[in-house]
Amino acid sequence: MCRVPIASVKEGSFMITANQLRAARALLNIDQRQMAELASLSVPTIQRMEASDGVIRANVDSLMKLVAALESAGIELINPAAPSLAGGRGVRLREHVTKPRTIRPPKPSSARAPERAR
Repeated sequence: MCRVPIASVKEGSFMITANQLRAARALLNIDQRQMAELASLSVPTIQRMEASDGVIRANVDSLMKLVAALESAGIELINPAAPSLAGGRGVRLREHVTKPRTIRPPKPSSARAPERAR
């Protein structure tokens, strides 16, 4: 499995940090399970990404899915080289974006509900 920072995926592109991922989730008001579903990744993968120290290191496919999901949800990643009044890294929620696809409610447990008498 190839583990690289996202900057090497796209020449001159950006890197995403664990702090940015957590901040993006907070802006979207979603939990790790919902983030995993949006990005078509597993919850343990999202947990590992968020536990990273600094720049997230993961396989290229996972990073691309994560960034694409964040972008489609309206998150803009701000990196040190990007124009910003204060400089530094960050995230921002773009205006006029469609909501992320609806998260399905969790499936009921395997225990069946008692059937009603007719």
